[in-house]
Amino acid sequence: MSTELPEPAAPPPTGDGESSQAPTRRTFIATSTAVGGAVVAGGVIGGALLADPEAATAAESPPSSRVSLTVNGTRHTVTVDNRTSLLDLLREHLGLTGSKKGCNAGACGACTVLVDGQRHNACLTLAVRLEAAEVTTVEGLAEGDQLHPLQQAFIDQDAFQCGYCTPGQIVSGVGCIQEGHTGSPEEIREWMSGNICRCGCYVKIVRAVEQTAGRK
Repeated sequence: MSTELPEPAAPPPTGDGESSQAPTRRTFIATSTAVGGAVVAGGVIGGALLADPEAATAAESPPSSRVSLTVNGTRHTVTVDNRTSLLDLLREHLGLTGSKKGCNAGACGACTVLVDGQRHNACLTLAVRLEAAEVTTVEGLAEGDQLHPLQQAFIDQDAFQCGYCTPGQIVSGVGCIQEGHTGSPEEIREWMSGNICRCGCYVKIVRAVEQTAGRK
């Protein structure tokens, strides 16, 4: 006995009354050609842009500016990335490594410098904002071989151990004295509170500032 297979069901009608059909070879080739042409065109455009090294370098380089400022009595004119901090300008561009990079967040005071006579955290100060400013670092306090009185007082009072925070402590102490905040040990501690000494030499630091201010 022979068994007949049922006829395949007709495809369901589409909304416009025609039967849906798989893409033909002709429509497939036409579609592939169009897509391939777009890819080639994009590749040519991208290649043309990448082929110009000056354009590529300009696109990748961050914005920079030229700034002129006086550091420890010497005039400097440099071109720096707009994001460069004063601390990095001092250490990386001018070779003045006395100002230390501690927390790099303005919390420890190891990078303290004087800008136009005022205390600043160099790590939080953008170099490009200091056009025509006068900056003093710990390297600029001494006069030749003659130490600044506060530098000598730190030695006299043995006001340091590891010494990492010492440059910032001394510059901040100079600023504290210039600002007139040396009326008492408590006042000195308050106005020097932004400078952290992880070795805990605070008592001797205060004594050094008092000695320099003429109290002892």
